[in-house]
Amino acid sequence: MDLVNQAFKSIHRVDFVPEDLKDQAGINTPLPIGFNQTNSQPTTVRLMMEWLGTQPGEKVLDIGSGSGWTTALLASMIGPKGTVFAVERIPELVEFGRENCKKVGIQNVRFFQAGKGYGLPQYAPYDRILVSAAAQNLPEELLSQLKVGGKLVVPVRNDIFEITKTSDSTFESKTHSGFVFVPLI
Repeated sequence: MDLVNQAFKSIHRVDFVPEDLKDQAGINTPLPIGFNQTNSQPTTVRLMMEWLGTQPGEKVLDIGSGSGWTTALLASMIGPKGTVFAVERIPELVEFGRENCKKVGIQNVRFFQAGKGYGLPQYAPYDRILVSAAAQNLPEELLSQLKVGGKLVVPVRNDIFEITKTSDSTFESKTHSGFVFVPLI
């Protein structure tokens, strides 16, 4: 929990929203970043970060990186010995996220244009995977990209699943209900 608090103190949302919305960055609501995508509500992002339980030195996959805010928060938590692999489908948002992280000095991140499947299997396995958009069904291919002991936090419809990989073929799952996200495309 301390890592989450430290990240929120050092990474400011205002640096990850469009210029015309900077005065609204402190409001606890999703903010549009273009292309029908949003910079998520801060309380929801905080909860997801707490459930993810990211630790220093980890290898983290951030799916739906958007403005780069969650990417930067994760990068702050894992520190210089860890790496965040940020994936986004919309090319303009890949660049927006990359530039936002660069301007606040985040260096332990690699940005990628998403392909047809989910994740980045070529760099797997990951200690943690965060998905910041709602899937219609659990994207099962992400489970194979997790290390044993790793954790996936993913919105599915109006729930957020917190899934821990306990062996090569077994998982423990918790469900947190009552959330709304843009769709995972």
